[in-house]
Amino acid sequence: MKGMSVRYFSHLLQSVQHFGKSPCSLCRHVTSPKPCWASLFAVNNHGFFTKTDHAQDGPFVPRRTLMYVPGHDPRKLGKIPNLGVDCAVLECEDGVALNKKEDARKNIKEALSSLQIDNIDVALRVNSVSSGMMEDDLTAIIGQGLGSTLGVEQLPHTILLPKVDSVEDLIIFTDRLQAVKLGRDYCPYLITYVESAQGLMNMKDVLHHATEYSKDGVYKIDGVVFGSDDFCADIGAERTLDAKELTYARQKIVMVAKAFRIQAIDMVYVDIHDKEGLRVQSEEGARKGYTGKQVIHPGQVAVVEAAFTPSPARVEWATELIQGFDEHQASGKGAFTFRGQMIDMPLLRQAKNVLQIVKNVHPR
Repeated sequence: MKGMSVRYFSHLLQSVQHFGKSPCSLCRHVTSPKPCWASLFAVNNHGFFTKTDHAQDGPFVPRRTLMYVPGHDPRKLGKIPNLGVDCAVLECEDGVALNKKEDARKNIKEALSSLQIDNIDVALRVNSVSSGMMEDDLTAIIGQGLGSTLGVEQLPHTILLPKVDSVEDLIIFTDRLQAVKLGRDYCPYLITYVESAQGLMNMKDVLHHATEYSKDGVYKIDGVVFGSDDFCADIGAERTLDAKELTYARQKIVMVAKAFRIQAIDMVYVDIHDKEGLRVQSEEGARKGYTGKQVIHPGQVAVVEAAFTPSPARVEWATELIQGFDEHQASGKGAFTFRGQMIDMPLLRQAKNVLQIVKNVHPR
């Protein structure tokens, strides 16, 4: 959000400064002059939508940038408060070698108990169900493994479950998560991954079951990530710079995710030196309806965040459109025109979405 005016940031701060003045029911933090992550984001039902009849409705947590931090590296874990990301993922899966998994679990548990982090969604990516290591990840970090059990306020806000190919994968994970809660009142957000043709075909059924588990308070299903590299390998596609070979999968993932009123996190851009290519792909993802993007290097954060943050001009357009619509409604006149455009309900919803995003992000 670099380059934005002081007036724009003041508008952002005014929209969130009334939060954090009482104990937060989500993360159990006590009253503090500085808003906690959950109270800051607790604005409206998932931000981008108006329906409220979904079990997963609740505080909207921005994840414009979702960055992986390898759990086996304490030095990188210690840098999390300064990364400038919306979501920091404590990594147990692909970013950690097999002989480093135990070190990663130990370091992540220590980081959760010691790091003081505000305004960042602290997430845990466990290994996949098919790997046979997911159970050990949950036991060590959330359950009784590796020392004393962490309190609710020290547990990850979000859990990311990769390579969800079937409903059975989700059921196995859910059963294990319930077991390691040990009676604690812990209900994290859950984000699943689509990384195979089978996972794409079964995505609707997986999210349906995740929604039912959310009603029971096991977790709150909150998003889907597109794991494009594994997906390409699974279908035998050759990666290209414009990613045209992934067009169908990208569009289907965002469509199904939005049908369930949850976030959609776009694929990784693997060339960390190509900022222009990253910008193009990020803006394309935002136009498709994705709410954020995975990043693998700190140098990618600013570019991705800018793509998924409404510009001051866009915010001004949305504010004036909604104000004009309200005035028009009060006057009881007929057709409504704004800046030469006939205004219908879809356009009005777009404007409201823009302002909702602004309310839920925090300035850097």
